[in-house]
Amino acid sequence: MALHFVFPQTLTSLEEDNDSDCTHLTVQNPFPVSSLPPPELEEFVKGVSFDLSDKELFCVEEQEVFDRVYSLVKGFSGLTPACKFNLAEALRSNFSVLLPNVDSLCRRVSLSREDGNDGGDDDHLAVDRVASHRNAFKIYSFFLVHIVLIEESSLGSPNVAAKGVVSGRKKQTVNLWNWDAQRGRIMNLIANSLEINLSLLFGSCDPDENYLSFIVKNAFSMFENPSLLKDSDAKDALCRIIGTCATKYHYTTQSCASIMHLIHKYDYVVIHLADAIAGAEKKYADGSLATTLIREIGRSNPKGYVKDTVGAENIGRFLVELADQMPKLLSTNIGLLVPHFGGDSYKIRNALVGVLVVASGRLEDKSAIVRKSALNLLIMMLQHNPFGPQLRAASFEATLEQYKKKLNELSPKDPPENSDNLSSDNDASGGESGVENGEFENDLKNQDSLTDSCVAEVADGTVQVDNSVPDVGNVEQTRTLVASLEAGLRFSKCLSSVMPTLVQLMASSSSSDVENTILLLMRCRQFQIDGSEDCLRKMLPLVFSQDKSIYEAVENAFITIYIRKNPVETAKNLLHLAIDSNIGDLASLEFILGALVSKGDITASMLSALWDFFCFNIDGTTARQCRGALSVLCMAAKASPSILSSHLQDIVDIGFGRWAKVEPLLARTACSALQRLSEEDKKKLLSTNGTRVFGILEYLISGFSLPENIWYAAADTAISAFYIIHPTPESIAADLVKKSLNSVFDSNGGSELQADMDSDNPNVLTSMQVAKLSRYLFVVSHVAMNQLVYIESCLRKVQKANAKKEKMDAENKNLDVNTRSDAQKDDGINSELGLAASEDAMLDSLAERAEKEIISGGNAGKNLIGHCAHFLTKLCRNFSLMQKYPALQASGMLALCRLMIIDAEFCESNLQLLFTVVENAPSEVVRSNCTIALGDLAVRFPNLLEPWTENMYARLRDQSVSVRKNAVLVLSHLILNDMMKVKGYIYEMAMRLEDEDGRIGNLVKLFFHELSKKGSNPVYNLLPDILGKLSSQNLNGESFGNIMQFLIGSIKKDKQMESLVEKLCNRFTGASDVRQWECISYCLSQLAFTEKSMKKLMESFKTYEHVLSEDIVMEHFRNIINKGKKFAKPEQKAIIDEFEEKINKYHNEKKEQVLTEKNAQVHQQKVSNIESFVATKKEVDESGESEITEDEVETGNSEEAEVLHSKSKPTRSTTRSEASSEVTELELEDDEFQSPFIPPRGASKYTMEKSSIKSENIHPDPSTRKNTRSKRR
Repeated sequence: MALHFVFPQTLTSLEEDNDSDCTHLTVQNPFPVSSLPPPELEEFVKGVSFDLSDKELFCVEEQEVFDRVYSLVKGFSGLTPACKFNLAEALRSNFSVLLPNVDSLCRRVSLSREDGNDGGDDDHLAVDRVASHRNAFKIYSFFLVHIVLIEESSLGSPNVAAKGVVSGRKKQTVNLWNWDAQRGRIMNLIANSLEINLSLLFGSCDPDENYLSFIVKNAFSMFENPSLLKDSDAKDALCRIIGTCATKYHYTTQSCASIMHLIHKYDYVVIHLADAIAGAEKKYADGSLATTLIREIGRSNPKGYVKDTVGAENIGRFLVELADQMPKLLSTNIGLLVPHFGGDSYKIRNALVGVLVVASGRLEDKSAIVRKSALNLLIMMLQHNPFGPQLRAASFEATLEQYKKKLNELSPKDPPENSDNLSSDNDASGGESGVENGEFENDLKNQDSLTDSCVAEVADGTVQVDNSVPDVGNVEQTRTLVASLEAGLRFSKCLSSVMPTLVQLMASSSSSDVENTILLLMRCRQFQIDGSEDCLRKMLPLVFSQDKSIYEAVENAFITIYIRKNPVETAKNLLHLAIDSNIGDLASLEFILGALVSKGDITASMLSALWDFFCFNIDGTTARQCRGALSVLCMAAKASPSILSSHLQDIVDIGFGRWAKVEPLLARTACSALQRLSEEDKKKLLSTNGTRVFGILEYLISGFSLPENIWYAAADTAISAFYIIHPTPESIAADLVKKSLNSVFDSNGGSELQADMDSDNPNVLTSMQVAKLSRYLFVVSHVAMNQLVYIESCLRKVQKANAKKEKMDAENKNLDVNTRSDAQKDDGINSELGLAASEDAMLDSLAERAEKEIISGGNAGKNLIGHCAHFLTKLCRNFSLMQKYPALQASGMLALCRLMIIDAEFCESNLQLLFTVVENAPSEVVRSNCTIALGDLAVRFPNLLEPWTENMYARLRDQSVSVRKNAVLVLSHLILNDMMKVKGYIYEMAMRLEDEDGRIGNLVKLFFHELSKKGSNPVYNLLPDILGKLSSQNLNGESFGNIMQFLIGSIKKDKQMESLVEKLCNRFTGASDVRQWECISYCLSQLAFTEKSMKKLMESFKTYEHVLSEDIVMEHFRNIINKGKKFAKPEQKAIIDEFEEKINKYHNEKKEQVLTEKNAQVHQQKVSNIESFVATKKEVDESGESEITEDEVETGNSEEAEVLHSKSKPTRSTTRSEASSEVTELELEDDEFQSPFIPPRGASKYTMEKSSIKSENIHPDPSTRKNTRSKRR
């Protein structure tokens, strides 16, 4: 058995330890390779290469072979290119064969040990063989690594390069030695050797320290060579070597020290080292190397980077690269870097901005895990940022501007010698400047107070004096402060720029995205990032989420942001939130406030503070704050109506008092408060202030104290308040309608006005009458709607009382057995007679009759609403008047829609008018209102609206964005709630996926997403029809592809995919348009094919064989085949290949057939043109209107002959003009003209022969002409 090999310190150390008592393999007889003549040297190399290839793989451990290989490697730089190639290739090929043998041998030994076999001599032989393989493994690795080191060092020697040039000039030979290719192959082989299982080869989990130290040390030394890193293969191999040794074989500590040394010293290694670390983490799922490096960076002294500016910059770049490739790991360990974020080196702090930019870019990554890691990283970086607790961009901009001025003033005052060294001082920052920078950092940590003061001065307009900012010292310190402020400004702006992305993430289907986005926004608000407050407002609708974790995240965020220990602060936060919120946010705010009141998170002291704001008990309270406080109290009263009990008088006095004139919306809020009163409070109010309250409400509705834009909202809530708190609201509502009517019309009830309207006179109204008429129509329609709601509430009260009475009778009666049996007998008789059911039917009949009487019941002359309805119909049909007064049309159509919702007969009689207006009205407000009303009508009277379904879908094509958006919302609500059947017009909704307005496209995507969840996915059944409709629309290819790709993506089941293949193939038979063929084939190519679906596609070949002539269709089928080959088994792949050949064959045949048919059609058309021309000429010749001379006859015959001659000689025509078939006048000197007709290849032989015979007379000489004339005579 040979001696074992130990890696020496250097290559030549193998000669130094050649004692006879040495226990490891060394060089005993080195050969003087450098003294050999070239021929002998080549023979020597060939002999060594032959031995390596002819003997066993581990022959290299034999002393003679080992000495000869060592000698050649030692003198490798002096070898000829051919010798270098032979030696390197022999060692490389042997090593590449050895690796799989090592792996298989180790597995056999391992299996033998696991089985417990004791083979005696066989075991010893196996152990000896493993040792030989281990020796050979080490020796090959050793020599190959040194070949790379020697060759790389020789490439940098100028004399070697010159020598190579001279030798190249002497003899132009084929250079076998391409080092660039060999280097990559050798390095990849060494990297592969580390990735096999070396544990059994070395007898432990990790290879011995001697081997790993050799590999790692030389790998890092190669990393210092910039030219080697330019070779992508060699660079990738080096990255694999470093990553494998540090991660797989736990050589982490030593590797980290080398990596840190390289990063500090060389800037070109930063990106490649980051690639190596990220690659190791991805391959072995172990981030220990990256974590150790981050920990080492965190442990280093931040002040050291003040002097080492190159190292600081490289470390910063390295962190940015890690953030880009490993955001999750960096976010987990970002806390280790906190000491540097507030350190003395601003370059490290600048790196924080770079990391932030990278992380913000990852927020749009497709992977939810990556997005989560990026969000966590941003949270951690924001929490530990070095720029201060307030990151408003205005603060940084104001402060930065002042210090830039200060820097410009200080720079010229320094001596020239100092100014020459400014750049070097800035980079080195050594000596006293490092100490001064450290002192400056103490000021920078308090930067928030500095920037805030500047913002205040900017607001006052006084920040024009240079001494308005603190003096931080000399030029260098001021320059460092400017750099830090610029970094802080970039940091703030970068966070502000991701706000739109965060808003989108809050709508993500991943709950982790939503939760982490909310956490980040909370942190941004804490640091006053621009735009964070508005983004948090958009969090409020998430309280309606069905996901409990999302709701809890919103609730916790709301409590953290708005609920404070100080009740006054809490009240102020809530009232400002209510003031600035839109309708949607107010609904969300009401929901969450109700939940917090129920839980007790809104305490009595907070409610008391809100009452103080409402009652102006707090100094500086404005009318707007008063209204906001009452609005919050109304929201809280929904969960606990007793909240309003203690301040009933204040609500009336303040809500409808003088402050209502200052803040007009206060009266509306007070009306809302009256609607939230409990039954006890209503009775109390009626008994104490009933008359006054009703008088105020009546004045609010009939008076003109409120602005026009606010009156409608206030009147809405006032009328609703009447119906809630008044004991007999119909009586007071009638008075309201009468007063409103009298304010518009004179004593004759408006008969003159109606007469003028009947005559379609557009000048019948004045502007004042228009305003009063609009208000009257609003009052009438809103009273009618509230009357309908009131009737339904009365019906529910009666039904509830009856149910309660029956329940109490069943529970409280203590009857004896006889009495109970009699009662049961009576109940049985009543049920048989239907008396119980008749009572419910009677209630329903009464309710229906009451509803009908609102508009069309009773005497029309005594029915106020019915009288108005007749007038309203005439008014809305006067289109000239409506066009002149758009505001009147808006009020009139809104009132008409409300009355149509109440009464079915009135609805049916005015549907035609409604759809005419919704299609042709010039005002988009009118069209939007009518579109929304159509949804309500479809819910109330579905049978009446069913014939108008197509017209409802037509609103999706409206020019106005708001109309299309409302149409999408209305149709989505009706379809998803099963109030409208999905018909063939659904393609109109699909087309909105590519709407020019992104919000509409997102709403439609949400609609189809929710629709796909219903039952067995209706999208699957609708897809073929949608495809058929869209293929006939004027859609560009990209839009069509996007629409169908989205719809197909909502189909997940394999069975449905398989059925779609058959359905789509069958549509080829009914499609005759090429565009339809292309669309169907495109949709087929977008399906997810399985083995069964591929089989169905092949079986349906007859349905689409006729469309394979089209190139685009064929391209889609090729895409399908490529998909099928990816998942196909070998036998299935052969079938797919056969199918591919089949469709290719049909494609070529069909294409040639189509081409032939086209040529035949062209030929037939041209023949018809010639025949018609000849017939026309013949008719002209035979007419007797003029004399026919001999010359004319001759010319005519020559023309006819020429035409026929042109058939037989198509090549004579050099210009092919098919546009004209006119016959020009022929001159006597030239009787020949060229026909535009070009005969096809398929012309008959007979025709050609006939033409050739006639062509003989085309150019006759004079004698021939005379003979011809005589013959004709």
